[in-house]
Amino acid sequence: MKKRTLLLAFPLIASSLVGAGSVSAQDRISPGKDGPNVSLKLEIQRAIDKGVAYLKSTQDQEKGTWSDTTLPALTALPVSAILGDPSLNPEDGLPAEVEKAYEYIVSNAKPDGGIYGKGLATYNTSLSMMALMQSGKEEHLPIIAKARRLLINQQQDHDKRGEVDNLYDGGIGYGGSYAHSDLSNTHLALEAIYYSKKVLADTPFDESKEIELDWDAAIEFISASQNTEATAKRLGDWATVQEEDKGGFVYFPGSTKSDTVKVQTDGGEKTALRSYGSMSYAGLLAFIYADMDRDDPRIEAVMKWLQANYTLEENPGLDAQGLYYYYHTMAKALAITGTQKLVDTEGKEIDWKKELALKIMATQQSDGSWLNEDSNRWMEDDPALVTAYSLLSLERIFRAL
Repeated sequence: MKKRTLLLAFPLIASSLVGAGSVSAQDRISPGKDGPNVSLKLEIQRAIDKGVAYLKSTQDQEKGTWSDTTLPALTALPVSAILGDPSLNPEDGLPAEVEKAYEYIVSNAKPDGGIYGKGLATYNTSLSMMALMQSGKEEHLPIIAKARRLLINQQQDHDKRGEVDNLYDGGIGYGGSYAHSDLSNTHLALEAIYYSKKVLADTPFDESKEIELDWDAAIEFISASQNTEATAKRLGDWATVQEEDKGGFVYFPGSTKSDTVKVQTDGGEKTALRSYGSMSYAGLLAFIYADMDRDDPRIEAVMKWLQANYTLEENPGLDAQGLYYYYHTMAKALAITGTQKLVDTEGKEIDWKKELALKIMATQQSDGSWLNEDSNRWMEDDPALVTAYSLLSLERIFRAL
């Protein structure tokens, strides 16, 4: 497999407190250093300050949790957001709210290595790992290592011979009764597996020589979730691909009522899978974590689709559904790839960092929180979850400016 030339950032992991320098935003931001971005960075920091204060004030002080206590991921995300605050002073140590949250997250570690409550092992384990890696605590390393092994073992191989003969092979699903792989869980798992290898390197808990993900098989699954003529052919005679969907990504390579459209072709009526924004950024991230080369045509194709469908008014293809998850995957993917500007179909450059930051800040509530007021799908009626997404997005932008 050809290695990529992308510059992968290593933000917010283990050393997430490094680089803060001072609690005062004014001390860290200066016209000489930040140029024309100084005003925007100060605005972003003020929004982050309010959002972090909201999260701290709404934590269950006794349990250390936010939101549903059976889903550790919903506590892990606020932890990551609090620790991602650029103004956090490393000399002050971890905030008390984070320490309490870590107690809860660790209490959910299971004998199989997963970190979950009643289910959704991949989702909860992946996000809990990311939060634990930010602690910098040696005591968390064995938990991270066992969790990494669990995620690797979640990778699907239906024939058990190491051959990719099924569209879902190589991917990772929720686990348990959710039988098939999906791109959302796959990209979250790949993120945790990718970064944990770096955190565990040169420690007694590095198991990468004993067990490792089949990255080539993972790329096969990711590719099968991309809207291309090759994918449509693999799906069967019922499937086709529309020109406007080419290069984008879907949740998984199969038909669902909400993600399809009927199309009349020369061969009769067929079904086309609709590409949408959040999964297209998730697909780009998955390719990055799998060390895809920057000039691979699959990356070029998804970047073309993302630029052609750029908008901040909706999650392209899904209206308001998953809007803040879309913002989060956008900020993460474009920051990691070092994308400075997007270019629309008319050749106009888009300052995505400024536009996205202003859009997110404009929707912040007076109490410092965020909420998807137009859709409750994927739990975006939960202010702690949506606030965490928004803070993580702004923190990515702040560091990318």
